[in-house]
Amino acid sequence: MTITTSSIGNDNYPELSDERILLRKVGAADIPALVPISFYDGIQASDVTMAMAMQAKIDQDLLNGNSFHWCIIDRLSGQVVGTCGYYRGLENGEGELGCVLLSAFRGKGYMSHAMRLTVAFGKNKLALRRIWAVTTRGNLQAIKLLERLNFIKIADRNDEIEYELANR
Repeated sequence: MTITTSSIGNDNYPELSDERILLRKVGAADIPALVPISFYDGIQASDVTMAMAMQAKIDQDLLNGNSFHWCIIDRLSGQVVGTCGYYRGLENGEGELGCVLLSAFRGKGYMSHAMRLTVAFGKNKLALRRIWAVTTRGNLQAIKLLERLNFIKIADRNDEIEYELANR
């Protein structure tokens, strides 16, 4: 894993990369591609304007130190393939992982790379004591990925399953 810091606007933001992907801060030019997977507080964006407003909220969360949100880029093609990051808990030394891929890129290994980079960043740079993720019962690909990455199920309620990284 390579970690660098990029200057975007007036802030320095960590970039993470491996041989396959680059995780970098979401830029305004990325928003149109991300509309289908743009969410904030459980609400999905319906258009570019709404996705831009959601990204502004995410950027404010970043400035407040409450999250890290990366755009996942295929290094070979330069295409935006999804997003991932830590969305809550950082103020308590914890981090909830979240990730979403554009449908054309699902099942191709991108999220495995993104999650490994994100987990390593959480452990090594943020020194998180706890890393967890929540998914729906029907999201079998996410469940398999979390289990492959050494997450264990700690809660099963209604339609949601919560996983926590084991052997920290």
